[in-house]
Amino acid sequence: MKNNAAEVVRDAAEKGRTLVVTQNGEAKAVLMGVEQYQEWRRTLALLKMVAQGEADIAAGRVVSQSEALARARKAAKRAGADE
Repeated sequence: MKNNAAEVVRDAAEKGRTLVVTQNGEAKAVLMGVEQYQEWRRTLALLKMVAQGEADIAAGRVVSQSEALARARKAAKRAGADE
């Protein structure tokens, strides 16, 4: 990477490659393009929401669909009033 940093970065950005940077044969860092990183972050956020939802269900923190919709409508009205 020291000798070809620009080419390595271009490869990651343009080809969507994820590269593992090693030192003395040990993985130390990961290099990926910004678009790929942003997609990874969106995916991670979605997985976190799913995990939180599963934890809420397991803990009994649930409401009916009609209650959830009523709360959403109420929140939307408040948000509209704030504009």
